[in-house]
Amino acid sequence: MKTKFWAVAMIAVLGVASCGDTLGQQLLTGGGVGGVAAAATGNDVGTGIVLGAAAGAAFCQTYPNDPKC
Repeated sequence: MKTKFWAVAMIAVLGVASCGDTLGQQLLTGGGVGGVAAAATGNDVGTGIVLGAAAGAAFCQTYPNDPKC
């Protein structure tokens, strides 16, 4: 179970970092990845969506020239 959790967590982190060009795209991408990661780990999907959206937008707004954005 621990291995599955960390595998999903790493995929989620990489997925949240691969955002879009606009703030809306960054929110949608991050929210989608956060929701899927939460569902895969048995956590609250709504919370995963909110946290993923916030993380995706925060990363790409902070580092707009990063190749992942």
